[in-house]
Amino acid sequence: MLHTIQIIVAGFFILAGLFFFTTATLGLLRFPDFYCRLHATGKGDTLGTLLMIVGFMIYEGFHLLSIKFVLIPLFLFMASPTVTHSIGRAGVSCGVEPWEKKETEKTEEVS
Repeated sequence: MLHTIQIIVAGFFILAGLFFFTTATLGLLRFPDFYCRLHATGKGDTLGTLLMIVGFMIYEGFHLLSIKFVLIPLFLFMASPTVTHSIGRAGVSCGVEPWEKKETEKTEEVS
C-alpha cells in the first residue's frame, strides 16, 4: 500500500515537471521576441527539472542515490539564472530590440 502511494506521488511530481517543460516549449514557440522566449524557457525548465527530480527521488526512495539527485537541482539553481542573464546581456549587446505592438495591430484590436 505504501509503495503504491509512493508511486502515485512520484508520478504526480514527474507529470507536473513535464507540464512545466511543455509550457516552456510552448512559450518558446509562441512568444513574440527573444526576451520573452528567454524568460519562458529559463523559468519553465528550472521548475520542470526540479519537480521531475523530486519525483525521481520519491520513486527511488531516500538513500545515497537521492543525495546525488539533490546535487543536480543545486547546480541547476546556480547555473540557470547565470546562463539566462548572460544570454540576455548578449542579446542587448548585439542590439536585439524588444518587441512592441505596431500601431496597426493596436487599432485592429479596438475595432
